[in-house]
Amino acid sequence: MKFGIFIDLQLPRPWNNGDEARLFREALEQVELADRIGIDYVWVQEHHFLEEYCHSSAPEVFLAACSQRTKNIRLGHGITIMSPKVNHPARIAERLATLDIISGGRVEWGTGESGSRMELEAFGVDFVDKRPMWAEAVRETAKMMCMEPYPGYDGKYFSMPHRNIVPKPLQKPHPPVWAACSNRDSLQLAARLGMGGLTFAFVNAEEAKFWVDEYYETFKKNCTPIAQAVNPNVAMLTGFMCDRDQETAIKQGMEGAHFFAYGLGHYWRDGIHIPGHTNLWNDFKKTPASGIEKMERERKKAGMRGIGNPEQLIENFRELEDAGVDQLIFLQQSGNYKHEHICKSLELFGTEVLPQFKERELNREKMKYEMLEPFITEAQQKIQKPGEMKEVPPIEAYPLMWNKMNDDNQQGTIDRRPGMTSFWQMQVGGNRSKK
Repeated sequence: MKFGIFIDLQLPRPWNNGDEARLFREALEQVELADRIGIDYVWVQEHHFLEEYCHSSAPEVFLAACSQRTKNIRLGHGITIMSPKVNHPARIAERLATLDIISGGRVEWGTGESGSRMELEAFGVDFVDKRPMWAEAVRETAKMMCMEPYPGYDGKYFSMPHRNIVPKPLQKPHPPVWAACSNRDSLQLAARLGMGGLTFAFVNAEEAKFWVDEYYETFKKNCTPIAQAVNPNVAMLTGFMCDRDQETAIKQGMEGAHFFAYGLGHYWRDGIHIPGHTNLWNDFKKTPASGIEKMERERKKAGMRGIGNPEQLIENFRELEDAGVDQLIFLQQSGNYKHEHICKSLELFGTEVLPQFKERELNREKMKYEMLEPFITEAQQKIQKPGEMKEVPPIEAYPLMWNKMNDDNQQGTIDRRPGMTSFWQMQVGGNRSKK
């Protein structure tokens, strides 16, 4: 089983000058440390306007900084919001390719829809459209990264003319693609579309085995890829804090994990938020003990299996490994976690826990892909290869276009679209006056 860390850049109130700068600086140091000790992935969220819960609104910038501070760790968007109203598909393709180049081919392309009212309505996204928007954008963005030129698209949620999107990524045809999954149904959708499942849900080992087995059965039998390559993998999230003393680990890690769950509920399920005024941390701290206990019961302690001493973590993680989980992602920075506690925790994990899994992972991955090879081949044969343009129409620079419009006007064939006539007259008039 591989391991990753999760950067959500939580910053509970009260905020003081320099707190955000410190938060980003410390997060970058944590990524450097994760790379040094041999952790495989760093995943960085994209959220907007979610005060205290997530200040990671430009993950492409943060990951670019990570790329220059690290050597081996994979750089994951966990996730990129794919709605064209938030991120135009061409801009996503450009940013992914650029990051892939400057990182030496280490990008993981996580995709998602977003789901909070705070975010969707701010960008004018209708809740009922977010799933088809995501699918349309994922499919076309994948094509953009491997076609020369991209023939253009006239879709329901975005349209653009033919262009050659540059640069192209180092990884061909594009970086591995993942889908954010919050439940079994969305994990099954990821399997049907040939995408890795970024499972942002807390499940125990028994449930994990059921979810993973179901994912791979679906991949084998019903996969029709949405992108230009498949990525059969399941990653799951867990709370994390490691200390030689179990009680210390619980004391340092439990509150932050609970705050993560509280923030999820606030923004996605039952919260009332006043932008710039709601104090989420204060409200969380006032939550009665019964409310915390309810959160704990709902999560079935699954999200806490990474909180404990090294021996406990080895035992708990081995159960998830046996369940078939491909990657375990640590929720290592939440609430008011102290930077020194996070770093000490990661160091101890790297020394005493990670070596128990590293050698076994090499053999397991080899066996996995040998077993999946015929199913991967079958799925890849279903990929809809984009048709190349037989003739690529030229695109004239504006002055040439305006001169052509002048000629067309003299011949009585000028474009009479609303606004175009006055625009043409202004440009031609300007050109004539200069003459």
